[in-house]
Amino acid sequence: MASNGCDTRRFADVKSCPMKERGGQSAVVTLKGCLLRSRSYFPYFMLLALEAGSPGRALLLLLSTPVIWSVEHVFGCPNGALQILIFISVAGLRLSDVSGVSKAVLPKFFVEDMDSQCYQVLVSCSSRYVVTSFPRVMVEYFLKEHVGVNEVFGTELQVSAGGFCTGLVGKPPGVLCGQRKAETMRKVFGERGPDVGVGKAGGDVPFLSVCKEAYVVEVEGSAVSREQYQKALVFHDGRLVALPTPLVALTYVLWMPFGLMLALTRILITGLPMEVGFPCAALLGVRFRIKGSPPLPLPKGQKQGILFVCTHRTLLDATFLCVGLRRKVRALTYSVSRLAVLLSPIGTGYLTRDRQQDAHLIGQYLENEEDLFVCPEGTTCREPYLLRFSSLFAELTEHITPVAMRVCTSMFWGNTARGYKALDPFFYLMNPRPYYEIIFLDRLPKEQTVAGGKTSVEVAKMVQKQLAEALGYGCTEFTRKDKYTILAGHDGTVKDRRFMPKKPPATATACRGSSDDDKSF
Repeated sequence: MASNGCDTRRFADVKSCPMKERGGQSAVVTLKGCLLRSRSYFPYFMLLALEAGSPGRALLLLLSTPVIWSVEHVFGCPNGALQILIFISVAGLRLSDVSGVSKAVLPKFFVEDMDSQCYQVLVSCSSRYVVTSFPRVMVEYFLKEHVGVNEVFGTELQVSAGGFCTGLVGKPPGVLCGQRKAETMRKVFGERGPDVGVGKAGGDVPFLSVCKEAYVVEVEGSAVSREQYQKALVFHDGRLVALPTPLVALTYVLWMPFGLMLALTRILITGLPMEVGFPCAALLGVRFRIKGSPPLPLPKGQKQGILFVCTHRTLLDATFLCVGLRRKVRALTYSVSRLAVLLSPIGTGYLTRDRQQDAHLIGQYLENEEDLFVCPEGTTCREPYLLRFSSLFAELTEHITPVAMRVCTSMFWGNTARGYKALDPFFYLMNPRPYYEIIFLDRLPKEQTVAGGKTSVEVAKMVQKQLAEALGYGCTEFTRKDKYTILAGHDGTVKDRRFMPKKPPATATACRGSSDDDKSF
């Protein structure tokens, strides 16, 4: 083991670290500028201030950037700069809110910011540890769930008896940095020290001197590819698409007034006739592409309508489907705000998640020869995956047309699990050039439907697979309940009378599905 008095010691670059035959060894890495390519704390605290706090708190943090930079680079006090970041970002917030954002929002940005070389060194060892100046609550979920880290050592936040963050750090040891990292490692590993340590030159020298093998990240490496993830990133929340560095955050602030006016104008256009509204939307930057052949309506008198089974990306899926069809369809939805219904240019049917009542409602619409839009996933998913499809749609008609939706945004996500859903259309339309792609697949032949002898579950899985192949996505068994449990800490049930099942008569027996996750769409 190297001696501790080694300020001039030269460490090898992490690229020279051998990764074979390390199955029984322990590895310790630092986070900022090492496992994470970013060398700044600011973007992650900006996300925390915005999502756990408010836009006002985020703006205050942005305005404080010159002061924070001066404290770190002019006065040479990085610990003081970090404590200012922590105070502005979390003071007065519930620890549960900070933890919730750290679980729902931050992992996506952390995963995309990981350094490939450092990541490979860490996962090559069976015992993995991270020591960081970040507040532990901000990074622990990401590191344990997505990197497979055994233990995280970070700065502890001071919390009041009522569960609110004071904005100060716990003492001792305060901000975990420099010599304090080395002391922490000695307490954990004793005199033997960890087998491998990876950090950055300068502040991590005391910690690296405790390790048997020590390496530094000298040059920022490439990002970790999706195929290398320890765990697939399927769900995440938050409104911002881009990592809010100071310059990016300033861009967001300057764009907001223009984006809001642009979104309002685009929403008003939906009230125009389709032949007029679509060209106007294109002039305002909305990009739209259709693939495949939109089906014609069924002949009158059949007492049947077409069921468009669609993937779910945003609340505007049904509206763009109508644009692609050049005619209106009715959207069947579970959990939609009254504002969204008010602004919607198409009719809406409310599902209750009671299988019997929803089947009756859909059957009535189809008998009235209405074409219907349904999303068997039951909720949106931002990543290239499809959630499990409810099988109810397959039991109701043989006229099924699968439709794949692809959405691209550059600034704002058009859906949320933790935020205000009524604002979803506004945020999507605030993007400078939002993109929607509609892919019409061939209508299912009768032999591939329940009428042809297939079970409803077989039909649902087949449609899910067809849509996933059309988009280049993966199929999962995740459900709406899984998504909301991970992102929001509840099962996604909406307490709104419009979406509550009606109580059956006392003599009637409600027909339920085999599992709670498959009651309806």
